[in-house]
Amino acid sequence: MSNYVKIFDTTLRDGEQSPGATMTSAEKLEVARSLARMGVDIIEAGFPAASPDDLEAVRRIALEVGNPPKGDPNTKAPTIAGLARANKSDIDKAWEAVKGAKNPRIHTFLATSAIHMKHKLKMDPEEVVQRVSEMVAYARSFCEDVEFSPEDAGRSDPEFLYVVLGEAIKSGATTLNIPDTVGYTTPNEFYNLIDGIVKHTPGMHEGITISVHTHDDLGLATANALAGIQAGARQAEVTINGIGERAGNTSMEEVVMTLKTRHPVFNLETGIDTTQFARVSRLVSNYTGIMVQPNKAIVGANAFAHEAGIHQDGMLKHQTTYEIMRPEDVGVNQTMLVMGKHSGRAALRARLASMGHSLDDEELNKAFARFKELADRKKVITDADLEALIADEFYRPRDVFHLEGLQVSCGTLGMPTATVRLRGPDQVIHDFASLGTGPVDATYKAIDAIVKTPCKLLEFNVHAVTEGIDALGEVTVRVQSEDDGHQTMDAQSEAMYSRVFGGHGADTDIIVASAKAYINALNKLIIARTEGAQPVTNDFGVMLG
Repeated sequence: MSNYVKIFDTTLRDGEQSPGATMTSAEKLEVARSLARMGVDIIEAGFPAASPDDLEAVRRIALEVGNPPKGDPNTKAPTIAGLARANKSDIDKAWEAVKGAKNPRIHTFLATSAIHMKHKLKMDPEEVVQRVSEMVAYARSFCEDVEFSPEDAGRSDPEFLYVVLGEAIKSGATTLNIPDTVGYTTPNEFYNLIDGIVKHTPGMHEGITISVHTHDDLGLATANALAGIQAGARQAEVTINGIGERAGNTSMEEVVMTLKTRHPVFNLETGIDTTQFARVSRLVSNYTGIMVQPNKAIVGANAFAHEAGIHQDGMLKHQTTYEIMRPEDVGVNQTMLVMGKHSGRAALRARLASMGHSLDDEELNKAFARFKELADRKKVITDADLEALIADEFYRPRDVFHLEGLQVSCGTLGMPTATVRLRGPDQVIHDFASLGTGPVDATYKAIDAIVKTPCKLLEFNVHAVTEGIDALGEVTVRVQSEDDGHQTMDAQSEAMYSRVFGGHGADTDIIVASAKAYINALNKLIIARTEGAQPVTNDFGVMLG
């Protein structure tokens, strides 16, 4: 059995299905490029049948990321996968989206648990077996690389799984992915499930890859994935930061760093460049608006922080007393980036390049202008400041409304008041002043009065990117679109209007950062309404995946 574990990243598909994590096509493309640079083996770029926008995003990723760079045909290109339900329409769209990649894959799925077959599919077990056989064969007629997943395998009868998976192999599946869709199993149970599949599935041979896809509903996703790998799985389906449906998916950084740090236990390898974890984690967080909790393993702000006196004393004597990994191994830079108002363009370009950001001359000029503006307010600018600055300048959707000016007054003696100036899509300047319960509330009310897009603020988070009183403030928000009550919508439109959108903003003034984040989310909402992109749901209104 091979000692290489393939990393299948589904940040752009299962991860994006987190409420509020929707990304634009351009954002998904940039994340895909970063995943390819990291060495990810398979990128599940999306669910092409979900919407025309998602199909186009997967198609662009297949063409631009799924092929070797021009002039370097020997460079390994990642496999690009598209998800499809077990029906011809979905499979047709998946193939249309991924066929431009050098290594395309169709990933199709059908539920196999008694609960799902009875209540969701309303199909008999015999019908499920027949559908799997037909649809895997149909997918195989398009490409040689076909992956099949028995949805809710963790709660499925193992004997029935052997039959279904045997039919999938017979019909041409090359990868069998075993999902613990609802995060129900324990590590021992999942080990036995994978072990049984390896030993008892008809037609199992060396050319078939067993994959694991685990969710974190009970906090066991990483433990279950590792148990499955120990039982013989050689592909792990993961997401950056562990984002995903409900409590999330298995975290890529946790699985990969466990295999690396505990190599004597597992004796397994991956092709991941772990030094890029910190950068890509922040990229995904900025795009989705989902903050990484400080105590998150590997990439959390506190992952390599020590406050207790005993711990500090041990660290001063020897790093390994309280750290089992080197920060540098996951891209965490312990030293301060000494850059300030005297630094030039060349220094900025070099530092950004070392952080993984390759900017052309026009982008560098924009970044340099923002850098100088920040340097006039901060004596020292760190890597974290630069990451936030780049995210705020380039990782936002195209502007519908742009913040031109903001003036706020607040305090204990007066009513909080905000005057906002926005440039609209017609390039006309709009001004509005509003009162509120606080400076942020007043600012948001003034923005609402100009933008006139009904929405509900679901979440507001603000934190300092760096230490000190001159720290750069970063704000993330999540808003939900609401019907303005003046139109009768069909079910499809209503589903779109109930979507959640994330926004991100950074500035040394946290009120300005708050305004940027809110406008960022509203721009995504407006673009989604204009373009009509919307997710596919099942009969119960639940996002499929």
